[in-house]
This record gives sequence, C-alpha cells and structure tokens, in this order.
Amino acid sequence: MDTPTAFARPCPPKSLILCLSHLRWDLVFQRPQHLMTRATASHEVIYVEEPVHAPASHPALRLRADPSGLRIATPVLPSDCQDVAGALAGLVARLVRSVPHDRLIAWYYTPMALDFTADLAADLTVYDCMDELSAFRDPPPGLRANEDRLFRRADLVFTGGMSLYEAKRNRHPRVFAFPSSVDAAHFGRARAALPDPEDQRAIPRPRIGFFGVIDERMDLALVDATARALPETHFVMLGPLAKITPVDLPRGANLHWLGAKTYARLPAYLANWDAGWMPFALNASTRFISPTKTPEFLAAGLPLLSTPVPDVVRGYGKGRLVRIAKGASAVAQGLRALLAPPAAGWLAGVDRYLATTSWDATWAEMQAELSRGLARKRTRLPRRLEPLTPISGFEASDA
Repeated sequence: MDTPTAFARPCPPKSLILCLSHLRWDLVFQRPQHLMTRATASHEVIYVEEPVHAPASHPALRLRADPSGLRIATPVLPSDCQDVAGALAGLVARLVRSVPHDRLIAWYYTPMALDFTADLAADLTVYDCMDELSAFRDPPPGLRANEDRLFRRADLVFTGGMSLYEAKRNRHPRVFAFPSSVDAAHFGRARAALPDPEDQRAIPRPRIGFFGVIDERMDLALVDATARALPETHFVMLGPLAKITPVDLPRGANLHWLGAKTYARLPAYLANWDAGWMPFALNASTRFISPTKTPEFLAAGLPLLSTPVPDVVRGYGKGRLVRIAKGASAVAQGLRALLAPPAAGWLAGVDRYLATTSWDATWAEMQAELSRGLARKRTRLPRRLEPLTPISGFEASDA
C-alpha cells in the first residue's frame, strides 16, 4: 500500500510523539512500552525501531498497529544500501509529513537516531535515558559524541533511575529522575491461584524464577554456582537472549531456560514460583540500571533477592523489601532464607511502597513536563498542518 491511510484521524489533530528507539517493540514489555502506550490517550504515537536489511529495490517502512493505538514503524533497507542515514532520514521525514499533527515531539531512547533526524523540526525534544548504553557490550561507534549532541538539542531529559540521574544531571538544565515503576494490578494477579503454564508444570518445587532480557548483565557464573549449591531448588529462567548465545548458558538438572514469554503470560509463571532472584553481574553494564522487574516481582508478592545493584540497594534493600547478597555462597544462603515464610509485615511494607508508584502516575508527571516544555516555546508561530498526501515507500500491515 503506497498511501498510509491507516494514520488518518478525525480533526482536530493531536500532538505527534515520534519515538526513536534501539529496542524492538516486541522484545520485552518494559519502560518504552509502558510509557508510549499510555501516551496514546492524548497523542499520536509512532514508535520507530532500528532498521532491518532485506533484498529490496528501495527503502520502505513496514507499519503495524499495536492494540493501544500506537503504530510501530520498522525501516526496511536494501541489503546493499550504502547511505543508511540518508535512507532513514528520507523515510522518517515522509512519515512525519503523512501524519496530521499540531505539534511534533521527538522522543529519543537512542542518541544514534540523531544520525538520521538531525534535520527534524521538532517542537520539543525529549531524551528518555533509560540505560547507560555506552557501558553495554559493543556500543555503536559515535555513541558518546551523539549523546553530547542530544544533550545540546534536548529540551527535557528523563532518566530511568537515580544513579543515571546523578550521572546526567550536570549535563543539562532540565533533567528529571523517573525510576522504573510498575503496573501493580497486572502483576498482582500472581498473588492468586493461576494455572501453572504447561512448560513449567513438570518442574519440581521449590522454584525460584527470573524474567527479563538475558544478556551480559546477568552473572552466568553466579547462576551456575548457585544452582550447583542448591541442587534441590529449581531455577526457572524466562526471557530472550541478547548478545549471548545458548551455548553461553550454564546447564544443570535444576536450571530451566524456558525462553521469552509475553507480558500477558508472566503473572501465571510468577504465581507458581516460590521466590524471585536477580543475579546481575556487578560491572559497568549494571552500574546505572534500575530494573523494571524489581517492583514487578514485589507486586506479584514474591520474596526477592538481588545482587547489590546500586539502584536496587538504595530503593529496596535499605527498606528491606529486597534481600541483597553478593557472591555465590551469600546468594545461596540468602535464597535458602527466602524460601522460608517472609517476615511479619513484609508484604504490608511492599504494598505501602507500591501505593507510591505506578506507570500511570509516572506518565502523568512526564506529560506535565511536556506541557511546561511546550509552553516555554509558544513564542513560535503555530505549526501549519500539511495535507495528507500520497507518498511512496510504505508497506502497511495490521499484524
């Protein structure tokens, strides 16, 4: 389909959030998904993924709809494309022109998107810094320089945790900390009796589980040593692999790598675990993380152990909501203790904490900052809406 008629909306037009991300929309349901699906209540939202390469004669955009009303745009570039940034710039510019809107908000999760959006005339630019990407394995060349450019360009900077906030707050006049939050009602379903998913039904109890992306942030040697130290305890590990391969995973009769699961199915898995753990490595890639899964485990009512990631210690360990342990012996000992009945008042403390945070509240606070940011720039002339015109290079899909 050459004309993106799926974007047509009745007047008056809304603001358009063009979200530029390094993460695939369907990888796991985390911060970008929570925020952008909520943004659809008051904005048009297009989530632009990183490109894929395929045999093709010209660049195109693969468009599909999320049930929330958000659209996911995946650039498809010819395998022999020589000017990737130029091809992406053309696709994004035509995409923005095709959508009626009264304001354009450019929302960046990756500074590398500046390579093809430098000429984008956004009314407001947001950098939602959810991770220190330069600390991850094999960062793209130019990442630090692009982040410097993005700090100069951004009107607002949000950070995904307090450690990131402290690292970034002196680099921009308007930096706001928005740590990971939770949909407590969704994960609270795990506190009730839910049918055990078929692929873990035969796994003996007790079960200790993990869910999330499995990558260089997981201490695989610790996982191996802990499983060996607790042979009667079974460890259920859920999530897609990133930057590691199946051969990197430790194996054992009590280690169960069940792969990625949808967000909707997670409560059923957690409802049939006895505890949770977050065996994060303590390295540069975890120095600034604020794991979204921390409050999700707690909302499910599961006792939780984590290695001493700074934001977990500060946000949960000192309040004794999450047990903290370092090293294989201490982790094994901590998990044994976790399988005993929790201390009196622990769950009540969890619920008091959860009452102070939600993704709905986080988005409402961000929305207020967007409004203030746009108000500061209202000396501009109103945006002249361009008509929706037939353009080429789009492939529409409802998949």
